Amino acid sequence: MKYVILIHSNPQPWGHPTPNFLPEYEELTAEQRDTMNADFDQLLTELNTNGELVTGEALGDPATSRLFRWADGKPLVTDGPYSEAKEHLAGFFLIDVESQERAEEITTRFSGPGETVELRPLMWPGGDA
Repeated sequence: MKYVILIHSNPQPWGHPTPNFLPEYEELTAEQRDTMNADFDQLLTELNTNGELVTGEALGDPATSRLFRWADGKPLVTDGPYSEAKEHLAGFFLIDVESQERAEEITTRFSGPGETVELRPLMWPGGDA
């Protein structure tokens, strides 16, 4: 079963890795941040070794996005982001796992202080929804 893990983050200021720009993360001690970074590296290694990580990418600043819609029967292109919001999509990881329970276990390990992480099943191919 394939799932996408969506990482949402505050766009101001924008940068990667996104936790480095979150007040909740900055309030942690250097030792706590180092431990979290090491744990995340270990998670990515585990997922690669298990063959569960398909891909992942960080996304650019939402202010650089372009929106494509239809208006008056023709395409209309405007500057992004899609909406004025406190959080924007910062990146994603595509995983291929045996069950929803495993996907949820992995996603829990992706979240950290001040972050919002969304788990969503793929519809096809290899998705169940």
